[in-house]
Amino acid sequence: MNTMESYLEGKWRIGTGKRTTLVNPSTGEAVAEASSEGLDMKAALEFARAAGPGLRAKSWKERGEMLRVMSRAIHAHRDELIGLAIMNGGNTRSDAKFDVDGASGTLAAYADLGVELGDARVLPDGEAVQLGRGARLFGAHAWVSRQGAAVHVNAFNFPAWGLAEKAAVALLAGVPVVTKPAISTALVSHRIVKILVDEGACAPGALSFIAGSTHDLLDHLDGQDVLAFTGSSDTGALLRGGKSVLAHSVRVNVEADSLNAAVLGPDVEDGSDLFHLFIGDVVRDMTQKTGQKCTAIRRVYVPRGKEELVEERLSERLAAIKVGNPSLDEVTMGPLATEQQLKDVRRGVARLETCARRVFGDPNVVSPIGEGTSRGFFISPILLVSDSPEPTDAVHTHEVFGPVATLISYDGSADAAAALVRAGWGGLVSSVYSDDKAFVKSFVLAVAPFHGRVTIGSSKMAGQAIPPGTVLPQLVHGGPGRAGGGEELGGRRGLAFYMQRVAIQGDRALVESILA
Repeated sequence: MNTMESYLEGKWRIGTGKRTTLVNPSTGEAVAEASSEGLDMKAALEFARAAGPGLRAKSWKERGEMLRVMSRAIHAHRDELIGLAIMNGGNTRSDAKFDVDGASGTLAAYADLGVELGDARVLPDGEAVQLGRGARLFGAHAWVSRQGAAVHVNAFNFPAWGLAEKAAVALLAGVPVVTKPAISTALVSHRIVKILVDEGACAPGALSFIAGSTHDLLDHLDGQDVLAFTGSSDTGALLRGGKSVLAHSVRVNVEADSLNAAVLGPDVEDGSDLFHLFIGDVVRDMTQKTGQKCTAIRRVYVPRGKEELVEERLSERLAAIKVGNPSLDEVTMGPLATEQQLKDVRRGVARLETCARRVFGDPNVVSPIGEGTSRGFFISPILLVSDSPEPTDAVHTHEVFGPVATLISYDGSADAAAALVRAGWGGLVSSVYSDDKAFVKSFVLAVAPFHGRVTIGSSKMAGQAIPPGTVLPQLVHGGPGRAGGGEELGGRRGLAFYMQRVAIQGDRALVESILA
């Protein structure tokens, strides 16, 4: 049995006490175990903080070069990491590539940003302004690196990308990282850190890894540390209310639940490229990672009169999905990540059925392809239809984290579509598919305050559109309300979370010399 170690205080350490068992979700077979009990979390945090001066002594460009080495190290072990993701995460090869390549790609994107920012160590924020009658007294704003450590608590669904996308931004900002993946799928995260350590890709002390619980780690955070979390809104609320977080005003970023929506405009005709794009994006988001994506489409809005057409087209595509052991080439959707996930999805479907009718799939009936799958955590894609949606319906209040979506009609107006989307009270992303500029503009502006990102599908972009469920390092990721109120990535915008904006005023020459 493989025992995962934590990498703390510059050494690989094995915890004591009861261990958590990791399994292959396709077969239920145990593949590894881990524990972080007995490890000194306070010392680990202090060690990470102590690495900060060395990291911050590097320029933007030098830290970017470190990220480039990290990106290349991950890419060099791509096939091995994909294999682990298939075994421990239940990913198809395509899904695993989506995660692993997202990790190396995000690191590379922030490496490029480091080169762009150059040899400085301070990030100016806007233009300097004259403060007095004379030209000498000036003031300016700048971003400077925080002096603590970044604690990253990640979700189970993206063990590679989740680790790398947070670490890339923090390390470029000059803040050492203590990363803690969800234990159920942590083999990929563990292997990535092992690769980076063995190859000396990171500056000493810049990256620590916890295989297991954080125990009392968060009790030792102070005002220069930051905490970034991806997961459920319930856990996010607990972290925000932690004693040290409140006492020291620790900066916290939460990315949580999201009832993402896709809206079909009334102008889109069956058989058009834009209609095919809409259907393809919905099916992809329902089934990629077995629907275990925070950006997956959960609500599908279509103009009244097109419900049966869209239901038929979606059902045709979903019927072609082959569920089974993702190690087989013919399989296009693997299992859910854990037994608890399977229970939660089944309960969630039952909850949605209080306000919608199921038209495709059965949460309790599936025939997975492959030997040894009888103990796996498989489920079929599920499509429901809500005929008379109300803002308080479960479809607008409860996210089912699996291959599940609900089809809902609206009266064809942008205002009506936006009102239904807003009933989700905050999301990571929503998308609209239309060539009607007035419809698109009205819809986008109406839902924008409730989302971190809005994507527009149009006929001119159909051949090169990026699916709404794909998170890009150049654009912000996060959302208000139910989605957690956080914001990550977005190029240089992501650096702000790990830095302090400060106003500097005084003699113009001195101010400018500090910002150079």
